[in-house]
Amino acid sequence: MNRLPVLYSFRRCPYAIRARMALRYAGVPVDIHEVALRQKPAALLTASPKGTVPVLITPQGEVIDQSLDIMRWALRQSDPDNWLGPGPSDENEPWLALNDDTFKPLLDSYKYAGRYPERTPIEHRRCALAAMIQPMEAQLQKTPWLLGPHISVADVALFPFVRQFSGVDKAWFDEQPLPALQTWLHTWLSSPLFNAVMEKTPSKDPINHDSYNPDSIKLAV
Repeated sequence: MNRLPVLYSFRRCPYAIRARMALRYAGVPVDIHEVALRQKPAALLTASPKGTVPVLITPQGEVIDQSLDIMRWALRQSDPDNWLGPGPSDENEPWLALNDDTFKPLLDSYKYAGRYPERTPIEHRRCALAAMIQPMEAQLQKTPWLLGPHISVADVALFPFVRQFSGVDKAWFDEQPLPALQTWLHTWLSSPLFNAVMEKTPSKDPINHDSYNPDSIKLAV
């Protein structure tokens, strides 16, 4: 019997969410180990001493401990809707870099504003809004997805972080003039793909691509 890849994950972690979404979309069954962050298993720390999730261990023993690398690995196994895009001149990269290098620290400053007293919570929020949320709104006003008419890996990779931003003060976020981004976010939040990977005891079964319909998470236009 072939061993499954092992995924160390934490259900609410945005990095882990995007990795699980890519694995499930790609039809890659995995043995998910939910990690208690205050009591990390020795096997996780042995595989990846940095001790963060997600970490994927392939059946061949390869350790992949960056979420974007896990996504790319999964999509190299199967990518029926071409989420990865054209390759070396990948248009996803600017969005991925903006999210991971710029927006994520600003999001943390906003979400945990008490740890960053150099600015008020509103100032932290304003910085995050200007850095990522408003540019996304401008792009989504032009195209239903970040790179055009079809879903890309950028949409999937950024979604969990936008979800986290929207949840810090949901009443405030819902009132903002961000119609395109709010539609995009709601579409992901209601998608079968997202809801499947957020089950507390997630199924290890892959998506059946005979019945998978990308239009089920298509934005209304």
